[in-house]
Amino acid sequence: MAAGWAALYGTVALVWTLTGRGFPFGPGHQDEQTAVLARLGPDTGAPLFAALLLTGAVALLIMADTSRPPRWARFALLGYVWLLVAGLLVVVPDMRLLVLTGYAPILIIGFPFGFPPVDYSEIFTWTLANQVFAVAGGLLLARAALRWQFRTAGACEDCGRRPGGASWTSAESAARWGRWATYIAAAIPLFYAVVRLAWAAGIPLGISPDFLDEMRENGAVWGALGLGGFAAAGAILTLGLTQRWGEVFPRWMVGLAGRRVPIRMATVPATLVSIFVMSASVAFFADPEGLEMITGNGLAAAPMATWPFWSLALGAATLGYHLRRRPACQECRAPGLVPARAAGAY
Repeated sequence: MAAGWAALYGTVALVWTLTGRGFPFGPGHQDEQTAVLARLGPDTGAPLFAALLLTGAVALLIMADTSRPPRWARFALLGYVWLLVAGLLVVVPDMRLLVLTGYAPILIIGFPFGFPPVDYSEIFTWTLANQVFAVAGGLLLARAALRWQFRTAGACEDCGRRPGGASWTSAESAARWGRWATYIAAAIPLFYAVVRLAWAAGIPLGISPDFLDEMRENGAVWGALGLGGFAAAGAILTLGLTQRWGEVFPRWMVGLAGRRVPIRMATVPATLVSIFVMSASVAFFADPEGLEMITGNGLAAAPMATWPFWSLALGAATLGYHLRRRPACQECRAPGLVPARAAGAY
């Protein structure tokens, strides 16, 4: 599947190369949310995409038919595919995916009322569609590469467990380091929420009173309220990665109370947010204007300077939650890990 996806997208990039049309990045597609690929024109970018993706498809086909590669071949294949994954997940996307995630509740709730007054055709663009497709493919390639990495290392292809494995993956260890990662991952968006909610409350925290008045006049303060509220809700939900209500639905949830929370219900959205935050960070720091914004706007932009740490902490917290709760493996029959309460997670 991963090889097929890479071949498909590589063929599309080859069409861009031959026709000179359709390349979704570079000049003509950049805005304030695009930085890394802003200067990559179609003459260079289209054949580069085609070459990298088609080569990745070949590498994945080789991996699919190889279980005991030479050490150098294993290193080369894994290195290339993981670099391709990194490019698809954090270089191709810019800030759009994170911004869209943050504004999604406002866009959905406000759509029937014509708020916010935006042109949706300027939001859901060809560039955004390619970024979504790149992230989906990057996740598919990551899963394929991880399974092959497990298999060629003598571990279970499905779960990665093997006798005498690393102690940091045990339930007890994951409960300890996962707890600290969770606290960090919750604190950073809470910092962002405090600043934005202060603006909504009329407190010019990190900005001038005149700028706050301007935000009130053009309605931007409502966007700050939405983003601040979404960030605060995200911080609370992040804490669920180490709390009992993150494993068992609480009593007030009628129809679900007492049932186990599906692991992927927590890990999938948390993983996506972690990826979106890192891709936004790469785009933000790759843009000289982004760096100038941080250094010149003080407390107003300070939360964005912590985004890379937020991404890493949230990714670690999500991994700890998964390791702590993963069930018995149906492939290798490895037993499920001990319950989180026994591991000292609470």
